[in-house]
Amino acid sequence: MAARTLVSLLLPGLLAAAVSTGCSGSTSSSADPGKPQGAPALTKEQAQQVITSFADGMNRAGYRFNGRALRTVEADPQLSMDVAALKLRRAVRQRPPKVAFTHTTFYIPRLTGYPHWFAADSVTGQGKRALRHALLFTQAGKGAPWLLAADPYPSELALGGIALDPQGYATPVAPNAKDLAVPPARVPQAHAALLTDGPGASGASLLAEGAKTTETYKALKEGEKSLAARGVTLSSRFSPSQYNVYGLRTKDRGAVIWYVLKQNEAYSAARRGRLTVSGDLVGLAPSASPRTRLDTTVLVQYLATVPPKGRAAVSGMYRKAITAQGS
Repeated sequence: MAARTLVSLLLPGLLAAAVSTGCSGSTSSSADPGKPQGAPALTKEQAQQVITSFADGMNRAGYRFNGRALRTVEADPQLSMDVAALKLRRAVRQRPPKVAFTHTTFYIPRLTGYPHWFAADSVTGQGKRALRHALLFTQAGKGAPWLLAADPYPSELALGGIALDPQGYATPVAPNAKDLAVPPARVPQAHAALLTDGPGASGASLLAEGAKTTETYKALKEGEKSLAARGVTLSSRFSPSQYNVYGLRTKDRGAVIWYVLKQNEAYSAARRGRLTVSGDLVGLAPSASPRTRLDTTVLVQYLATVPPKGRAAVSGMYRKAITAQGS
């Protein structure tokens, strides 16, 4: 259900390709498949039931443009992002395509506590419309429903390197794991600093150059210049969100991690009529609500690979504005 913001409409090529710390629910960070810790929360057959039920719920909510119905199958941050996406689709009277997941591979970690969670590499659509997903489902407590918490779109087979033990289960990586190039919990802060202040920002060197890091920063700067030529000033700041960082051990003793950033945008113009609610912001505020200022909140999910040595590489994302307020 992803869409684009005002700035991405100006620079579709770069920003379409480009633009939290907490616990993973497990204290295990072992990479030794011969020493499993904890127990898997569910079987692969049960995980398949979860993803099938999720697809059914998504299709019902999408057909009715019913954001409240998403609460039965999603948790934040995915919930807030998809509710906003449904508002956009309702405003433009365009139902989302029916969801059906295929070619699914499950990555179920052994865990020692809640939240329980698992990941799935899956595909929706066919041919040129095929879209790969790095789904992350969570269960808050015993007997609680399984809900989709994150769904960044990987640009490659990012989950294919996840290590499995002899029984076919994955190993979780703690946010503070110290046997990696950088602890997963530090990646969101480094990424937020890079996108806000550029490659010279503190910690930015922890991330590899690429479309979702250095190229996104360049695109944002170009977008600010383009808007300035139209009499609009844009201020954009990224920060780590409150959402958990989740990680799974890879075959090379690195990790694949899921995390979320928050982006606050402020558009201002000296003259009325220069600002309007458009693009990704449609449905979040009346189109004529901004007079000289427009403030937005955006959530961006990321998927990254953290090696034992070297720099973390960002391989997937899902970006969606969730609030907009004009004044």
